Amino acid sequence: MIDFDLSPEHREVERAVREYAAREVAPRIRELDEKGEYDPKIGRQLGELGFLGICVPRRYGGAGLDYIALGLASEELEYVDTFLRVFLSVHTGLNCMSLLTWGTEEQKQRWLVPQAKGELLAGYALTEPNAGSDVVGLQSTAVKRGDRYVLNGEKTWISLADVADTFLVVAWTDLDKKQRRDHSGLTAFMIERGTKGLETGTLHGKLSVRAGNTGWLAFRDMELPAANRIGAEGDGFKIAMFALDQGRFTVAAGATGLVRACRDASVKYARERTTAGRPIGEHQLVKQMIAEMEGDYESCRLLWLRAGWLKNEGRRNTRETSLAKWRATVASEKAAGNAVQVFGAYGCNNEAPVERFYRNCKAAVIYEGTREIHTVMQADYALGYRTDRPLARSLPKYEAEP
Repeated sequence: MIDFDLSPEHREVERAVREYAAREVAPRIRELDEKGEYDPKIGRQLGELGFLGICVPRRYGGAGLDYIALGLASEELEYVDTFLRVFLSVHTGLNCMSLLTWGTEEQKQRWLVPQAKGELLAGYALTEPNAGSDVVGLQSTAVKRGDRYVLNGEKTWISLADVADTFLVVAWTDLDKKQRRDHSGLTAFMIERGTKGLETGTLHGKLSVRAGNTGWLAFRDMELPAANRIGAEGDGFKIAMFALDQGRFTVAAGATGLVRACRDASVKYARERTTAGRPIGEHQLVKQMIAEMEGDYESCRLLWLRAGWLKNEGRRNTRETSLAKWRATVASEKAAGNAVQVFGAYGCNNEAPVERFYRNCKAAVIYEGTREIHTVMQADYALGYRTDRPLARSLPKYEAEP
């Protein structure tokens, strides 16, 4: 028999994250978004409360909860604003989960432990000016000289670029394979802020996620010891794809929270706003838009919960996570558009939260695999053109710690 009930532990995660976001961020989010202002205090709070290490085992400084808890936290944070969920996507999903799975014990002690405790804020840098979905189009290089690597290149559209303490980056170590576009020439590294040759900056004028920090990284003859390499030479593509499976999961859960936020705001407004002497919620076409939000929320939640269950079981979930990310982000875009429609002209002003939802939803159908990438992936799975081979390394199965 399938049990759809959340455990008491999961309910407590929902409550704690929801109360924090409603108390500390919701009253200020319009101002933060309007000013495009990143508040570093928020990142510190998420760390102090244990949210940044929510699914990292206790032996590595985390809360030791499961991957469903990570999804619940992501949904609750994005219910208030997308920039909050981005912390879990980047710091926890993309970086910490990669270190947990691919890092050596020394690397876990050096970076994962302080990151899980919230003492260090972590980033992930894959995208470049001329390479997003086309990962083998990356131009950054890491040339080995003796026992060190010399990195040169640029990364852009990097969340937390100007504020994170560490970054997981991917660059070419085999230049011959770079010319042949053979992804086995890519290698992953951890870099630390303050490293000589590292420059970072902030991108301004964004449509979405204005309360968060997004920027660029530049490597100018930046030297790294071999101890900063994650995995073996040539594992970079595998690690990048592994990381995306974790990040996409948080994006799916977060977008589901955005659908719910659109639904709740629309329901409240439709009950209060009147036309022709009656609430607009009594009009059938307004009901249709709200009904679609309700249906999308429930279905998207089931999709990410399924992906989270597979993660807990230690089973590969690339297909299921892709499906959840694709459907939830597309649904959030539709829900936000309908929410603005429900609000009418008021929905075009930032006095209404749906104006911000409408801007925020757009980024998620682009990053961590565009909706077009995921559309093709799902069609290829259905047609039998794509099958998942065994992974070099899998996300550890969830094991409750004493």
